[in-house]
Amino acid sequence: MRNARPIRSPDHRFSLPLTLLAVLLGLLWLAGGASRGDATGQVIVRAGAWMVIAVAIFAGPRPALGGIRPVLILLVATIALPIIQLIPLPPAWWQALPGRDILLLPGEPPSFRPWTMTPAATRNALASLVVPAATLLLLAQADETARGWLPSILLAMIGSAVLLGLLQFSGARFDNPLLNDVPGQVSSIFANRNHFALLLAIGCLLAPVWAFSTRDAPGWRAPVAGGLILLFVLTILATGSRSGMLLGAIALVIAPILIGHHLRRRLKHAPAWVLPAVLCLGLITIGGFVWLSFAADRAESIDRLIHLETNEDMRARALPSVLTMIRAYFPFGSGFGGFDPVFRIHEPLALLKFTYFNQAHNDFLGIALDGGLLALAVLGAAIGWWLIATVRMWRMPASKTITFARLGSATLFLILVASATDYPARTPIIMALATIAAVWLARGSAAKPHAALPTGVRDL
Repeated sequence: MRNARPIRSPDHRFSLPLTLLAVLLGLLWLAGGASRGDATGQVIVRAGAWMVIAVAIFAGPRPALGGIRPVLILLVATIALPIIQLIPLPPAWWQALPGRDILLLPGEPPSFRPWTMTPAATRNALASLVVPAATLLLLAQADETARGWLPSILLAMIGSAVLLGLLQFSGARFDNPLLNDVPGQVSSIFANRNHFALLLAIGCLLAPVWAFSTRDAPGWRAPVAGGLILLFVLTILATGSRSGMLLGAIALVIAPILIGHHLRRRLKHAPAWVLPAVLCLGLITIGGFVWLSFAADRAESIDRLIHLETNEDMRARALPSVLTMIRAYFPFGSGFGGFDPVFRIHEPLALLKFTYFNQAHNDFLGIALDGGLLALAVLGAAIGWWLIATVRMWRMPASKTITFARLGSATLFLILVASATDYPARTPIIMALATIAAVWLARGSAAKPHAALPTGVRDL
């Protein structure tokens, strides 16, 4: 009689990289939602990231860099940019840089000065990169079992942020002392409601993949994922974020594509009409709740879109000034992190008001202004790698690794779209999520295509 194969029980061994990653994500949830360098939360996040790196180096396993080298190279290049800008230049070289004349004081003897016009702000920008560095290190150290828990941790992180956002929406006065948030806005763990809306849109991608990406996923995950998506969409409407509505719509289009293979596998014994009926029912349900939210005057995002006046949108009014600044400092850039003081040099009288314009609100233009040609080259390399890896992913047969690689690609796409009207990747939370998404995409891109690879293999 043939012996039955023993059933392998789940591996519940302690994982230091997973524990440290959970701690880091917890710190980010608490204090990582601001981009300003003077926000109190930055101290907590950066100190925690350095502690995590120290523990991981001295007590963690050796990092496995196979498959994630493109992400490592791009991160090293990104770190090198502000370092280069902080190198002191000879007086003649520095004076030859465009736009530096305004910093010269009459009678002051020439001296060595760094490339950047705002050294303190550039040092802050460099310090902020400890978060993606720590995230990448922990992901490189984590084994397959530990990485398998990451989607659940991220979904719990997003879900708890929604609860805080709904508390704000209910009228509760909540002011996070660690962030420079705006009282009265539904921004949850962020200082900016647009960044919170981006997190919710990412949740709309993550929830269905979490529910359907493996054969052994519990059946209760499907209805929970459906409920979470509905909750995320309604919360996007409550934030008042106009860009969030676009991101949410894009996520709702991409999500069924990500899990299409897994849905067909689940419903392979059902009639052919069941799958389209399920998808249509889901869209009708979400659309119905969106209409009810608007009819009940609870969809602030739609209200702000309807009542938008172009002359009231500072992004549109400041765009000509931002383009003028890019031309003035190109190809060397003005220096990372220094948009605010540099913009004040060029700010026209028509834009003066009691509040200040803190960023270009288009990170592609912001990168061109801050870093010039070198920064655009790194950005172009990153987008080029993303495009090539994405095309490769959609040509490969579906598996768990490939599904999460496609999820990583879609997440990066949402961040790119959001960056066209804002600056989400300058917040520690989105930095970490972008790193995780890039690692998912890189691991999938490095995997060898095996048509016969079972979709339930735990190879995340």
